[in-house]
Amino acid sequence: MYIATTIEELRGRLSASKRPAFVPTMGNLHDGHIALIRQARTLGDATVASIFVNRLQFLPHEDFDTYPRTWDSDCEKLRAAGCDVLFAPTEKVLYPEPQTCKVHPDPALADMLEGHFRPGFFIGVCTVVMKLFQCVQPRVAVFGKKDYQQLMTIRHMVRQFALPIEIAGSETFRADDGLALSSRNGYLSKDERAEAVQLSKALRAMAEAVRAGETDLAAIEARAMQTLAQRGWQPDYLVLRRRADLREPTPGSQGEPLVALAAARLGSTRLIDNLEIEAVSAS
Repeated sequence: MYIATTIEELRGRLSASKRPAFVPTMGNLHDGHIALIRQARTLGDATVASIFVNRLQFLPHEDFDTYPRTWDSDCEKLRAAGCDVLFAPTEKVLYPEPQTCKVHPDPALADMLEGHFRPGFFIGVCTVVMKLFQCVQPRVAVFGKKDYQQLMTIRHMVRQFALPIEIAGSETFRADDGLALSSRNGYLSKDERAEAVQLSKALRAMAEAVRAGETDLAAIEARAMQTLAQRGWQPDYLVLRRRADLREPTPGSQGEPLVALAAARLGSTRLIDNLEIEAVSAS
């Protein structure tokens, strides 16, 4: 695996590649990231990963300074997975001057849910992803579905700017008990880790209610919020949204594909998850 720390090194290494496949990460890699790398290997002629903890997407009170940096372990995992090139720029390389030009995604998509609870988050995400795209110049990029709203926002950005990049979504990688893998799972205590599976269970209960024909979606959402709150969680949202645009389903729209999305804090750790729900025919 070749490690490039400058844009010039990266472009030189990829100059002969016709279809680079790219996986951007912030490091602290787990099996979910490695699944993205393996998927990328099937989609391009050179597999590229990046490790960059992006200051722009952290709010002032969030964990930028303490976000886990696990360089040696990350490199070992990427090599074992067959990654060809790792781009690991410093802040000075990627942001040599203050990044005053930023990508502001469509607020109709980016200001709800995660964007509501983390204002400016998707501006930071889209700005760094756009910059990484310009550095790597991939023809395909792979993002995990665990960050469902992020995946949709990046797809929208790529479409709006007519970027010649295919955005591939990868299914959420879960532990045996159903917990979605996340770098922030490492913040959980032993007891919190045992409790954390309740988030995916809440999503499954929401999906089962929809499949059973329950049409009062607000009641389903309220029940899920209450269930987690009673267990000591601090939920931000547990909602049912249209898969096409993350908007609230309209009355009488039974039969369209939905997605259940959740974000909740367990102790000091904020977890997110989602579950796609296949279309249910109206009876």
